[in-house]
Order: sequence, then structure tokens, then C-alpha cells
Amino acid sequence: MHCQPEHKHQVYIWSKIIQNCLICDECTESAESVCNACETELPWLIEQCERCALPLPMEGLICGQCQRHPPAFKQVVTPWAYNFPIDTLISRFKHQARWPLGRMLARLLAQHLQHRFDNAELDRPDRLLPVPMARKRLRERGFNQALMVARWLSKALDIPYHEHALLRPHETVAQQDLDAKARKRNLLNAFALAPDVHVAGQHLALVDDVLTTGATAHSLARLLIGAGARQVDIYCLARTPRPGA
Repeated sequence: MHCQPEHKHQVYIWSKIIQNCLICDECTESAESVCNACETELPWLIEQCERCALPLPMEGLICGQCQRHPPAFKQVVTPWAYNFPIDTLISRFKHQARWPLGRMLARLLAQHLQHRFDNAELDRPDRLLPVPMARKRLRERGFNQALMVARWLSKALDIPYHEHALLRPHETVAQQDLDAKARKRNLLNAFALAPDVHVAGQHLALVDDVLTTGATAHSLARLLIGAGARQVDIYCLARTPRPGA
């Protein structure tokens, strides 16, 4: 069963005309899908852990968790904290199939990444790999939001993506229903590398919508590093704060 929207078709028609902002519904006075005021007011993530992007009180720090248990990935790159309205926009994209919202967020993420590439703050990866979704969840939702974001990033940044490089052969409990320790146990042997995929010596970027505890990202990065990947980064739309923060 192939339930992903075909990549060769546009999910949303971006006309070269003045549009209404997808956040406040006011006229953007441009061809962009978000107005300057709303873009400025998004919860941009500045002070964060240099490894996992956990929101912190100041820049240039590494959180205690990453110091005690360094993750397999090198760094998480994300523009926003998972706060309002980003949390609502991502939820509507995922659970209500509001693809224009996802495309808008992916475009802003691509601009954020390109800026860091241009300023030599980041090295361009060789390939983008979307985080795979369990088959049952894919049937229920009808699409993998991580794959859609990877496609949009690939086109905007001219970086190839591999749709089927990572597999999720075993059904697991939904991660959002578990605490941090249970998430790690839930992901033991949950992922696999496709038999015909070779990643030795490559710099790879995993693409997802939200990073919460980092358990999924760590599990996949460990798999790729074990297969010979040179470096694994994480690109996502948002990073959740520490529980209770």
C-alpha cells in the first residue's frame, strides 16, 4: 500500500500573488505564506544545548543529559521551541493533514539551514533520511510527515533524500505515550537499514518534525554510525522543552 502523496505533484499551489498569512489570516502583502509580524513572533530557539538543542538559560552550553550520556548524533538543528503557535501548527499539519502549514514550516527551516551553510556554521550533509513511521501509524494517518518535510527540504536545499533507507520492521507503542526510559526500551531493535543502502563514510541528516527526548534520533544515529556513517545530524521543525519547564 502506497499512501504517501506522490512527490512529483505539488501538495499546495504557491501562486506568485499576494497571499493571506497562514497563521493570522491577514494579507501578507507579498507572495509569502506568513507575514513578517507572525514570523518574527514565532518561538525562535536561541539559547540551547549545543548537542541536542534542549532550551537552556544561555548559549554555548551542553545539557547535563548530553554530558552524562552523549548521543550518537553530532547535533540537532532546529529553528523553534515547541511552544505556541509552533506546537499548534505542527499538530494541524500532522493530525489534520494541513499540508500547507507543513510546507510553510519546512520552507522556513530550509532558510534557517541555508543561512547556517552560507556562514560555514554547518556542513552540508550528503543525504537527508526521513525518520520512518510504523506501518500501522502510516495506515491510520495516510502520510509520514517526516518524509514530506524531507522532500520539501531536499528541493529547497538541493540535497538528495532517500525515502526507504531506514526501515521500521517492528510495531512499537506510540512514543508520546511513554516517559524517557520507556521510550528507550520501546526503540530497542525497532529500526533497520535497508539491505541495499550503503552509508559508509557519509554525512547524513535525519529529518523529523519534533524532537522530544531524542530517543528515536539517538537510536537511528547509532544504527547509521554502526553501519559506517561519518556523521549524523538531526534536522527538525521544533524541540520540546524539558518536562515541567
